[in-house]
Amino acid sequence: MINLKFGDVVTAVASLTVILILLIYPLTLAFNQALGYAEASLIGGVIALILSAIIVGYIFTQKIWEENRTKTIAKITVLFAFIVIFMSYMEWAATDYTPVVKENYLKANPTATPSALDWYNIESMALTLEKFAMVILVSPLVFIGLYIGSMLKKPTKT
Repeated sequence: MINLKFGDVVTAVASLTVILILLIYPLTLAFNQALGYAEASLIGGVIALILSAIIVGYIFTQKIWEENRTKTIAKITVLFAFIVIFMSYMEWAATDYTPVVKENYLKANPTATPSALDWYNIESMALTLEKFAMVILVSPLVFIGLYIGSMLKKPTKT
């Protein structure tokens, strides 16, 4: 049995990321008119994620089947989850989420008067929740998509 090289996992994750980016924007645009931006972004993202995982599973079928398929898919999924966490940090660094976090917090707690340190902790928790939610959403979808993609084409005998 041949062990999957780390470079193969990185190539699969890079391919998954590029395909996801190429699919997510057009799908979000397609759903935007009917659903509004927030829902279109979520639904377009989920569909793009599953489709890109299926495509990568199909493309990398041979590499996935060379080793224990579940273990190989898990390696790709874990590395991609790390990339998603990193992308979440980058999104928060590039965008001013503070007004959104404050508005949502004050809507839920109308009589609250948090201090500056409290706001820092509230925003930190919002970022932690975002990372947690992304990993919980992304990991199973990528795993399932890679598994389905690797089932669509039987590997060649070597």
